Amino acid sequence: MSANPQWDISRALGVARLFHLVCGVRDACVTPFLTLYLRQLGLAAPWVGVLMGAKHLVAAFWAPSWAFLAKSYRKRRALLTGSLLGSAGASLLMALVPPPDEAPADPSCNASRGARPSALPPAAASIPRAVGAPGLRRAPAGGVHAPDGRPAGYTVGYAVGSVEGAGTAARVLPPVASGLRDTARAGAFKVGRTAPPLLAGGTAPGSPANLSAAKGDAGALGLSLEGLRWTFLLSLGSVVFWELLTAPLEQVADDSLYEYLDFVDATDRYGSLWIWRLLGLSAGVCGIAAAVGQLECFVATSGPRGVLHFYGYSVVSTVALLVSIAFPVPICRRQEPSYKTIKALSLVGGDPRLILLTFTVFLVGAATSAVQNFLFWHMKDHGSSELVMGFSVALGLLGEILLHPFKTTLLRKLSRMGTVGLGLGCLAAQLLYYSFLWSWWAALPAQILSAVSNGALWWAVKASVEDLATPRTERPLGAMFRGHIFGGGSSLGSFVGGFVVMYFSLAVLYRACCVLLLLWLALLLSIQSRLPQEQKINYSKLLVMEASDTSDSEQGTERDWLVKAMREEYSE
Repeated sequence: MSANPQWDISRALGVARLFHLVCGVRDACVTPFLTLYLRQLGLAAPWVGVLMGAKHLVAAFWAPSWAFLAKSYRKRRALLTGSLLGSAGASLLMALVPPPDEAPADPSCNASRGARPSALPPAAASIPRAVGAPGLRRAPAGGVHAPDGRPAGYTVGYAVGSVEGAGTAARVLPPVASGLRDTARAGAFKVGRTAPPLLAGGTAPGSPANLSAAKGDAGALGLSLEGLRWTFLLSLGSVVFWELLTAPLEQVADDSLYEYLDFVDATDRYGSLWIWRLLGLSAGVCGIAAAVGQLECFVATSGPRGVLHFYGYSVVSTVALLVSIAFPVPICRRQEPSYKTIKALSLVGGDPRLILLTFTVFLVGAATSAVQNFLFWHMKDHGSSELVMGFSVALGLLGEILLHPFKTTLLRKLSRMGTVGLGLGCLAAQLLYYSFLWSWWAALPAQILSAVSNGALWWAVKASVEDLATPRTERPLGAMFRGHIFGGGSSLGSFVGGFVVMYFSLAVLYRACCVLLLLWLALLLSIQSRLPQEQKINYSKLLVMEASDTSDSEQGTERDWLVKAMREEYSE
């Protein structure tokens, strides 16, 4: 049996770096902005939570299955190609999902083209009927005008998505888009309690809604509940199908590269590749946001904003497909036992430290989903543009890269469990801070804490897994924590979080997650202090004590310090 015809490590690492960079740009085109696009389709927080929960659930349990099958049948390269090609097409399905009614044109785009909106958007047009405010008249041309002659469409402030619109957000957005009540100045605006629950505008922070009220007001708001249901079902089918094609890509690529490097004993160079993915995410999330802001008006003047995210995703997927042709995939590998995942699962059930780590990662996944799903909603309601949102994500990713040189020092000074506690505390502080967000720019300082709440926390989790795992189960156990456990927590957090936002508010969701993390942190530290100390092998001491006893004879081998140490460690 001959091995791969040529093992060019430098070339393989170069291609892998480029592949991780391009895939980072690809994921950044859509993933951070997906919930914002779903909101623009008219879907409310509960249904967005269901969609994102289904997405996380598919990724958590579908990706390992496909990775196992691809390895068993030696079809890894085919899976890489099929995943990239299929996801490029599947992403465009989301762009084809129609909103429940014809979406209004963006006034900022109309202004740039010299056009004037001829009618109010459906939600805005219903305000005079709901409030009973006199003084509006319909122009002969079909446009609604205020008493001073200005087109009423310009009073709705649909340009709040830009930084320049921040000044008008407080006056215009709360009654229409956010469902907040302004009883002092706006009189009888009470859309918050009467908006349909499928509407994003009726489920913003502080606006409980119910279906019975929705049936009575759907006609007044110019929206069809039947259309909203179809929008939800089509979005759900598109997201699930898309995730089925996308989920296996990262795990199959990582396993292929690791085995390729392991064959030539070069796995020490594998650990630095994650930086390239973060660089791709940072560049992609800012680049696509800037492109959308500049090109949106030239591509379409009607319908929900954000379709360019999916076009960009499709284009970058095509570039990644070209790079994947040269991606290192081992051709001939010796067959390895397939029960490693089962053995890793048995380790989790038999070690109290791994059990604590499991609950920690699960709760982190649930709390993180609350930030990923609804933080951009919060920023949008305060007048943020997509470019600012993208920059906030890039700020956290770059902070993680800059903190990485201090990884060893941090883990040594604080210990692994101390670093986990620090990460939980920083995540709780972020959530509490977000609950009091007062302006679009206020989210930026808190994003710096993501370097610890995401980066340092996962470094400690990985170090703990590697230390507690038995030989050759490190990677399956780490994949279980990253995939099943964290993904399961993200799924449950998405399902529950959407309904908490609808029936309470986004601020309540963030504060509840903060309290839950702090309670678990206190419980974790108290239980950890009562667990028996881990047995450490002092190799230097054993070497000094046993140096004179070491010999090449059979009796000397029995007394060798390393043999004794290994027997003590694995005697159970």
